[in-house]
Amino acid sequence: MIQLRWARLLRRAPWFACWFVAFISCCSVLFGQAQETDILIADFESDTYGAWTTSGEAFGTAPARGALPGQMPVSGYRGDRLVNSFYQGDRTTGSLTSPPFQIERNFIAFLIGGGRDPMRLAFRLVVDGQIVRSATGPNDRPGGSEELSLEFWDVRDWKGKTGVLQIVDEATGGWGHINVDHVVNTDSQPAAPRVDASKEWDLRERYLLFPIKNGAKKRVVTFSVDGERIVRNEMELSDGPPDWWAPMDVSPWAGKKGTVVIDKLPGDSQGLELIRPSDRIPGDSPVYEETKRSQFHFSPMRGWNNDPNGLVYYQGNYHLFFQHNPYGWGWGNMHWGHAVSQDLVHWEELGDKLLPDDMGPMFSGSAVVDKNNTSGLGRDGKPPMVLFYTAAGTPTVQGLAYSHDGKTFQKLKSNPILHQVTPGNRDPKVIWHEPTKHWIMVLYVELPGKQHTVHFYRSPNLMDWTLASVVRGGIDGDKYLFECPDFFPLPVDDDPNDVKWVLLGADSQYAIGTFDGVTFQPEHSRLPGHRGRGFYAAQSFSDIPANDGRRILIGWFQTETKEMPFNQSMSIPLDLRLTKTSDGPRMTFRPIQELAQIRQKTQTFDLPLATTKSLNPLADLQGELWEVQFAATPSPDAILEWELRGEKLRYTHSSRILEGMGVQVSLPKETKTFGLQLFIDRNGLELFTADGQVYIPIPISFAPNNARLSFRVLQGETENVKIEAHALRSIWNKGSHR
Repeated sequence: MIQLRWARLLRRAPWFACWFVAFISCCSVLFGQAQETDILIADFESDTYGAWTTSGEAFGTAPARGALPGQMPVSGYRGDRLVNSFYQGDRTTGSLTSPPFQIERNFIAFLIGGGRDPMRLAFRLVVDGQIVRSATGPNDRPGGSEELSLEFWDVRDWKGKTGVLQIVDEATGGWGHINVDHVVNTDSQPAAPRVDASKEWDLRERYLLFPIKNGAKKRVVTFSVDGERIVRNEMELSDGPPDWWAPMDVSPWAGKKGTVVIDKLPGDSQGLELIRPSDRIPGDSPVYEETKRSQFHFSPMRGWNNDPNGLVYYQGNYHLFFQHNPYGWGWGNMHWGHAVSQDLVHWEELGDKLLPDDMGPMFSGSAVVDKNNTSGLGRDGKPPMVLFYTAAGTPTVQGLAYSHDGKTFQKLKSNPILHQVTPGNRDPKVIWHEPTKHWIMVLYVELPGKQHTVHFYRSPNLMDWTLASVVRGGIDGDKYLFECPDFFPLPVDDDPNDVKWVLLGADSQYAIGTFDGVTFQPEHSRLPGHRGRGFYAAQSFSDIPANDGRRILIGWFQTETKEMPFNQSMSIPLDLRLTKTSDGPRMTFRPIQELAQIRQKTQTFDLPLATTKSLNPLADLQGELWEVQFAATPSPDAILEWELRGEKLRYTHSSRILEGMGVQVSLPKETKTFGLQLFIDRNGLELFTADGQVYIPIPISFAPNNARLSFRVLQGETENVKIEAHALRSIWNKGSHR
């Protein structure tokens, strides 16, 4: 019956017969090929190497289950196991050799990762005793990734012959290991990866634009000019339409030939072809007009920023350098970005000044003006600006760069100026000590046992440094005096005859004491700095004119801006002082007075008495950028609450607890009345209270559709309520940059 129905169908619809025959033919071809195309040579899924033989120690006794102890996460392998020669670290060596096998297909495909060293780290095919094909991993510098990627060999010339595979690890330094998995003999040619793909341009436009896809596999991208390597970075290059474009300023090489080389790309990637020259930076919105851009906190045009570096006043400008990844939304590729301001409020970005080099990425540091030209680097009677930075390679050392105009910088040819103390040494802050006529460098050094220390060095000329003394901080998770130290004098209550020295760590915990040019003697230690969150690695300005005399600090404000081509920002500049308290001198934080210039409109409210029945005096205020000053005399049982664009802040007077947005702070006992000063931006809040003794930075993304402010009394009452609400304007000259 079934055969009869098929016969009738074929007679009535002859087209169906043709289609049916073609369908069956395709199926037979496809399924036939699937059955005979691939020959699995090794997948390393057993708990032994089987017939493979080992020598040395590097490969252990069995395939690894992913990463080995002390290794970064390993990815990109198939199944549960792989060959991983990181056994007991990079110091071990050895080899792994397959049994002989017949080469029956046109290609051998495999997954490979680890270190890049063709001579000492290699996966080899040996035929008739000769190495006929070889591959190595992708990594040959600090950083990198333990991800395996697909590669293949064309082995048609040896088809039908017997081959042997060798995996060799003869390297002992960094990245001294190799990873291999899933070796297959196949007739299906894999998409060929493009190795060292390159493209050349005549550099006429200001920028080369790189297509970035957040989260994509990182590629090593080398930029050279007329054959000389300028910089090498790891970029999350997009293989297709990018999330954003990262500009590389190539104007210093205008008129020359620039070449970009990418270490490895998938065969179908458009990453190289998408790179293009341009005189403008494309984006969904013009630069500085993006919806999530902080409006009075500095942030770079593109890429990631973290620590402020090299804060210095020079030739009429405040200079802000900063840790910058121009080619990624996250940390990496550490350059020194650069911005200048004449008023500490409006900033103009000038591009990256210190680029990674053969000594490593450019980690944090500081700047001074060598007014007496002790370094000999001055020119035409003008003092140089001198930068100090950590070159975070292997070894990790301290370097120097200098400038005669504050715009172009040259690294010292004889770098480093300070050799590695331990691998965990970084973040030099340099100051001039007038009484001893010496330069002082404070340097973070991690000693064995994860002991955090600050080493004090002295120099007459910024070049030759001698260890003077050491101050110990916390250990391991105790972050007291952990990295990014700052060191400066401050008068107590502005008394020039009562000056103390402050030693500050990255988390802003600090010590107060005396300094004789050699040794810092702490009198008060482990004092809390900021009382909020998301504030780190703050640094104070050097060389502010004597007729100003302020100690001005800027910190890294950890404001995350998802879906934007930039990420993070800086705090507002802070005016630091020392004041007497019942517990001894303490540091205070206040917003600089220059911020008053961005006030647009001011509204004041005076309430002789506010109770639980009082209406919200701020009900008519609408806006996203605010400075709000509040003062009142609460009753002993009073509880006050503010709602700031949807986020609540509460003060309980009986316990003197201020809390909200993930922060809880106990205010000093000296607080008789209660006062607040708030700065509200799109991505964060900075709060000052207790006459500056309490500074609370809070990164937070306010709801863009909520511009409401409110104040109310939840319990008790409060007298003499005075509120000044200043609507603020943006600091950005929108759509402009250089």
